[in-house]
Amino acid sequence: MTVDGTKRKKEQLLCFGSVLLLVLLSGFSGAFAKELLLPLDELHDLANKGNAQAQFSLGVAYEYGEGVDKSPQEARSWYCRAAFQGLEDAWYNLGWMYVNGHGVASDDDVARYWLVKSAAAGNAQAGQVLRMIGGKVSKKNGCNHVANLSWLQRRCVDRECRATVRKVEDLSREYDLDANLVLSIIRVESGFNAHARSPKGASGLMQLIPQTAVRFGVRDIWDVEQNLRGGMAYLRWLLAYFRGDLAKALAGYNAGEQRVLQYGGVPPYQETRAYVKRIIRYYGKSFHRYDLRWLDGTESPAQGLVSGREAASPAGKG
Repeated sequence: MTVDGTKRKKEQLLCFGSVLLLVLLSGFSGAFAKELLLPLDELHDLANKGNAQAQFSLGVAYEYGEGVDKSPQEARSWYCRAAFQGLEDAWYNLGWMYVNGHGVASDDDVARYWLVKSAAAGNAQAGQVLRMIGGKVSKKNGCNHVANLSWLQRRCVDRECRATVRKVEDLSREYDLDANLVLSIIRVESGFNAHARSPKGASGLMQLIPQTAVRFGVRDIWDVEQNLRGGMAYLRWLLAYFRGDLAKALAGYNAGEQRVLQYGGVPPYQETRAYVKRIIRYYGKSFHRYDLRWLDGTESPAQGLVSGREAASPAGKG
């Protein structure tokens, strides 16, 4: 397609979009007003417990500033949660946000992912938008920061655990990590116990040892946010160092990257091998995107420190 053709296509879509936006707003008014009869804290509580309709309603609220300060990022997060539970309206709204850049960076690949699902479920408007933007179906969904693991709803039922999940979701955007991977690691490392301490001195949700904490600027290893930040910083360093190979990165987190280098892969420690298998099973993937800039300009593993775990063998955490 020529540049002029692409420009005309976008102009047509914007014109078409203005009509659809009016339809969207008029369609939301009845159902959303019903949801707002609940106090906002109760709506949040329902949403945090996994109620897809409450999650969707919060997405609408944050997208359009209905009863709350407008926040496209919050809207996207709540739509993603509802979408992962199969709520068809959330599929369409996510596609709509991304095709128009409505509070998020425009991304036709992400838009296609959700609009294809919406059209397949019978949404004629989604089909019309898809025909306008064209292109191939994408696997990119724009929701990597949102926890959608099937086991999480069963495992994380108390308020403290749910708060941990939200904190991980918030920080995962900053560290460009899939929140689901981080949560899978926390499940194995500490069982979501922020006060966990191993016999060899690994502490907190992400079981940092003092050397790793120092290396990644953690001043208070027992502070939940600092512990998460230290663990995420180390994890993304490992992902960059091992070029997204999740088995090697996880083995490095458990036994130290020097051991992975020594053995040319996952070390032959029973605990480390079981650790890697468990996390990959919980996460469901064996690769994670990476950015070489996470190495901070150095290829030197551990910068002279034995990071990850103590030298000879992995620390036992149970």
